[in-house]
Amino acid sequence: MGGRIVSGKITWLDDADRHSPWAQLSVVVAGLGVSGYAAADALMQLGARVTVVDERDGDAERERGTILEVLDVDVRLGPGSTATLPPGTDLVVTSPGWRPNAPLLTAAAAAGTPIWGEVELAWRLRDPATPWLALTGTNGKTTTVRMLAQMLNAAGLRAAAAGNVGEPIVAAVRDPAGHDVIAVELSSYQLHWTHSMTAHSAAVLNLAPDHIDWHGSLEAYAAAKARIYRGVSNACVYNVADPATEHMVREADVAEGARAIGFTLGVPDVGMVGVVDGVLVDRAFVAERQTSAAELAAVDDVQPTAPHNIANALAAAALARSVGVPQSAVRDGLRRHRPEPHRITTVATIDGVDYVDDSKATNPHAAAASLSAYTGVVWIAGGLAKGATFDELVRAVRGRLRGVVLIGADQDVIAESLGRHAPEVPVMAIPAADNRPVDDIMTQVVDAAAGLAEPGDTVLLAPACASMDMFTDYSARGDSFTAAVRRRRRDA
Repeated sequence: MGGRIVSGKITWLDDADRHSPWAQLSVVVAGLGVSGYAAADALMQLGARVTVVDERDGDAERERGTILEVLDVDVRLGPGSTATLPPGTDLVVTSPGWRPNAPLLTAAAAAGTPIWGEVELAWRLRDPATPWLALTGTNGKTTTVRMLAQMLNAAGLRAAAAGNVGEPIVAAVRDPAGHDVIAVELSSYQLHWTHSMTAHSAAVLNLAPDHIDWHGSLEAYAAAKARIYRGVSNACVYNVADPATEHMVREADVAEGARAIGFTLGVPDVGMVGVVDGVLVDRAFVAERQTSAAELAAVDDVQPTAPHNIANALAAAALARSVGVPQSAVRDGLRRHRPEPHRITTVATIDGVDYVDDSKATNPHAAAASLSAYTGVVWIAGGLAKGATFDELVRAVRGRLRGVVLIGADQDVIAESLGRHAPEVPVMAIPAADNRPVDDIMTQVVDAAAGLAEPGDTVLLAPACASMDMFTDYSARGDSFTAAVRRRRRDA
């Protein structure tokens, strides 16, 4: 590919690939997180002139910046570093969390400078012979992509889980050993900044309001998710129980011959995967699908066996089968899969009450899935609502609620919904974090929940909110809950 430059613009960027003359470029990498560091490192190795900017100037940023500076990357950290676009910039590669209205990105757009995400860069640098199996959704992405990676490995394929989970996708595509297939988890942020990716197969697990504060509307959020189906060559996997995902498939501009494959917790129609008599079955990727189904695995091979997790397993199975993974590898992969911490994890049983950590349930849709797995629930909820509303959630689960303990900055929003739709349910509100250690507050939360629970109930941490008002992330919140439960068990 030539390196022709017209009116100061690089003309080959629209068609750039791993063989392009990257050394001609001056690239700004916006953000020095994990993906930004990987992008800067890859571009530097390709010979591009790289400048990295980040308003943050913490220990992690400084450590990564020091390494990049040794490699002759221009690193600019701290307040004001992202205010303007450096002169002569040919390309901006942005970290996924950066909003489109960030000053540097608006300046790039006004100047006609291309803006890519790290995923877009990775797609340009990939080996075209390695298929991507891409998935997104409001909830369940990480669990599903890890299930998928286990199935691929069980089939003897060299596979990586990358993107929004595992290693950055740029690092995965530049692995010298290569991969047979890559399982790619993509957030709505990443998809917003991805333009040319055309996956072998793709799935949208579900769609519910989330990140509205970032995207500006539910419609914009859904449009970002729907990008994952664009140009798919083999299978567009959708959730039969979520019509929005099927609508995305119907509207998608896909390659000729691509098929729509549904997953359902019920008996599957032709062209779907589903469940029959406690068995996960395939009526999509078998020659005899008009008259029979292939057994993939037992429901009991999925841990935990909560309905939404079985749906995750079916979506992973459909993606795996689209690249020829045999039935036995789907089963073996599910058996090998171990749930990540803070995802419907039973911490302890104390006086006949189960204590379950699902701190990863950071929005109402995820909390609803978690709550639906139990009857007789003392629900621990609250945190940062991110603009979400809770009326629909409370209406759906009020019959399961023994009581509710509220925490965090936006607990009043949930309390108001409970007052409107479940006034009979006892609610205890724990004051938002003040000068007390958060672990002391969580101990109070667990004690309050225990006081509302009866033998046979479940105390469930499924906050339906983000955690950053009190904790560094959802993992820290779950760890605090786990520690409080274990202290209570020790003292019981």
